[in-house]
Parts: sequence; structure tokens; C-alpha cells
Amino acid sequence: MSERASDLRSNLSKAKGLGASHHGFGHWWMQRLSALALIPLSLWFVYELVNVMLTNDASQASEWFRSGLNASMLVLMIAAMFFHGKLGVQVVIEDYVKPPFAKYSCLLANTFFCFALGAVSVLAVLKLHFAG
Repeated sequence: MSERASDLRSNLSKAKGLGASHHGFGHWWMQRLSALALIPLSLWFVYELVNVMLTNDASQASEWFRSGLNASMLVLMIAAMFFHGKLGVQVVIEDYVKPPFAKYSCLLANTFFCFALGAVSVLAVLKLHFAG
């Protein structure tokens, strides 16, 4: 017996619980918020990169990292960037990877990769801030 013939639910019953009013909305909203946070953080970073980091003076760059404001802003940017990237790649995996084992393996790898690189990046900033 085919799957279609054994499924006696109506179309409405099949669709119930799906759509923007459930799981997907929170994900969509978080991606928009992280993108919104990245706008001023990216503008700040480019401004600082041009003014401070492109000089040949290592002591000036060292002083820049010792500033609590700069280190905090950089940590916020790293966190928002990796979170936003994780959400974006997650959507691609959920949409295009069909076999369940491959899908969940990729989702797990995506989460681990973004968390690991984000943690290493934050630790690097903290090391430069405190060791300066």
C-alpha cells in the first residue's frame, strides 16, 4: 500500500503546526537581530581598522587592544558574527541536506565549528587585551 493511500489526514491537518507562527519565526527573528547588531559593529570595526590597525606602529595597535571599550566591542562583534553565520548555514543545511544522518551531522558540525572558532577568537582578543 502506498504512503499516499494510507495517509487519511486532510491537507489542513498535514499543514497544522507548520509555518511562520512556530519554530521558524524565532530563528528568522534572531537572524534579523544579529544582522542588525552587526551593522554598527562592522562600521565601528572598519573605522578602527583604517585609523589604527593599518599603521606600521605595533605599540599603537597594542594600546588599541588594551582599551576595554575596543576589546568589548570586538568580542561583541565576534559573538554576533559567529552567531549570525551559524544561523545562516543552519538554514542552508536544513533546506538542502535531505538524508537525516547527514543533516544532523552537518548541523552538529556547524554548531561545533562556529562555537569553537568563536571561542578561539574571543580568547585571542582577551589575551591581547590582558597581555598587551
